[in-house]
Amino acid sequence: MLRTRPNGTNRTNLMCPTHGNQGIKTLKSVLVPINPEGWKFVAIFAAITVILFLIAEPLGWAGVILTLWCAYFFRDPDRITPTDENLVISPADGRVCMISQAPLPKELELDDKTPRTRVSIFMNVFNVHVNRCPINGEVVGEAYVPGKFVNAELDKASDNNERQILLVRDKEGREFGVVQIAGLVARRILCDVGTGSQLKAGERFGLIRFGSRVDVYLPEGVSPNVIVGQTMIAGETILADVSVKDKEAAIGEIR
Repeated sequence: MLRTRPNGTNRTNLMCPTHGNQGIKTLKSVLVPINPEGWKFVAIFAAITVILFLIAEPLGWAGVILTLWCAYFFRDPDRITPTDENLVISPADGRVCMISQAPLPKELELDDKTPRTRVSIFMNVFNVHVNRCPINGEVVGEAYVPGKFVNAELDKASDNNERQILLVRDKEGREFGVVQIAGLVARRILCDVGTGSQLKAGERFGLIRFGSRVDVYLPEGVSPNVIVGQTMIAGETILADVSVKDKEAAIGEIR
């Protein structure tokens, strides 16, 4: 027989579904989807792990750890993206490593040489490496530039490293530069869109393997809402608001 608690709740009710739901949410937060590009690498790591087990068990367990890390690297979680079309959304997970003034990349062969704010986001090997479009718009220009693989945090990486450049124009005619830059470890940039592609803010458009950087060039007169050192979440963090012109740059402090 079930005993009734003073408040009328029996022991059956104590096994609250909320606890089970919380466990499921926690599990989902860990077992996030893997980007299709990553499955072949996970398979390769797993195959090597089997061979390592045949050689020596400690080596096999090391292979298990590396396989799990590979799956973790290629994770591709869903994100909740603000739908206000005036908001510029972060295209990458990582840390703002630099905010500077620079014209759009010369490889786009544009007449406009006006310096504009460039926000650089550095992704280390533990960040999600799937890149997302910062605004709603159409890809109206693109360029691939082969290059070196120096540290992506350095300013010269914007000109020297391998990179994929996109020019995205929103319905108001405002143009944004989005540049995927290979880093010291990265050896492959993947871009799934091209000229004519219609994209929504927060929509996936590519990834960079194993450490890299993404630059966003804002329209003239638009200041970023982020600061150097700030952690960014692709598809969620608001990078700027294009409806606000000539605003003072954001400032912050460590707390």
